[in-house]
Amino acid sequence: MNIPGVFYITFLLRDIRTPSWRPWILRKQQFSLPGVPLLQAAGKKNSSNLLGLTEAELKEQFVRGDGPGGQATNKTNNCVVLKHIPSGIVVKCHQTRSVEQNRKIAREILREKVDLFYKGEDSDVFKEKKASEKKKQEKKRKAKENLERKKHFKEMQQLDMK
Repeated sequence: MNIPGVFYITFLLRDIRTPSWRPWILRKQQFSLPGVPLLQAAGKKNSSNLLGLTEAELKEQFVRGDGPGGQATNKTNNCVVLKHIPSGIVVKCHQTRSVEQNRKIAREILREKVDLFYKGEDSDVFKEKKASEKKKQEKKRKAKENLERKKHFKEMQQLDMK
């Protein structure tokens, strides 16, 4: 395509200003495209042990978000509702303003929930939760012991002063 100089810049700017996901926002209901790659859970230590999801098993919708934010939140369809059809698990994600970010986060959450649903207590998510609870209880126990030692030490100091 041969476009003269000044018009070429405006032609390029028109392409930059039009986001590729805009048609998805305008529709009430949109299903995931098969060409969209499934994203792994970022930042998770054992994300490879989680069960994988295929796009054919997922039903994706973009709905209007709710919560604080007023008109800006009420008029954009950037809330992602993702359903895993075989298990019936539904995840709703409206953590960011970006549709793409919400899609990634929704898939991470759904992947963890599906893993927990099918594996139960053998799930990595369940094991991590139990380990964090155990760590929290241990920290609480140590703090209680430390408080008792401090009380005992203060009592000993007061007895020595008398």
